[in-house]
Amino acid sequence: MGLKGFERRLERLVEGTFARAFKSAIQPVELGRRLVREMDDQRSVNVEGAMVVPNVFTVTLSPEDYESLASLGTSLPRELAETARNHGRQQRYVSLGPIEVHLQADPGLRTGSFGLTSRFVEAQRPEISATLILADGQRATLADTPVLIGRTSDANIQLTDTSVSRRHAEIRPDGAHYVLVDLGSTNGTRVNGAAISRQQLRNGDHILVGDYALRFEQS
Repeated sequence: MGLKGFERRLERLVEGTFARAFKSAIQPVELGRRLVREMDDQRSVNVEGAMVVPNVFTVTLSPEDYESLASLGTSLPRELAETARNHGRQQRYVSLGPIEVHLQADPGLRTGSFGLTSRFVEAQRPEISATLILADGQRATLADTPVLIGRTSDANIQLTDTSVSRRHAEIRPDGAHYVLVDLGSTNGTRVNGAAISRQQLRNGDHILVGDYALRFEQS
């Protein structure tokens, strides 16, 4: 289904204004077929049992074919990436980061031939930080690791208030944000007055851990 949709979109793409300029000996759908085959050939099983596939692909072309396919602008790499994503969804593949497709000229290739290489590239986690302001004015810096809040001695933020459970809640990095997760506490966790089990935090949020008040700040 993904490749058929790709074929239809590419047919429309090379019609009209592109028709005169499009002289490549390589048809774009050939690249789509080779791309999904590369995903199937390079798939591997990770420790969690999921099928992991490459996510960054480079198509090498002769200078003549590259010039012709480049006349399609960013549409071709975008359509190829979308075809790969659709195939991945259908096969329940996972990738380490966003799928990207790049075209590159190779003087060593003759017209009508092409190469394809693939890589597993892990998405870079954004650098994030925030501050949790405690009731006594102390400030606790949050970084890229989870922070446990509770009365237990191994909590990152240890609170002696009797309304706080031993392992009350945890603040976890989530992309460019943080989320607050209640760990089944006795007296609950609230954000801006509302009881939560899991809540993405925003700058200025007021948090109640039991009866203990904190404020979250993130620039």
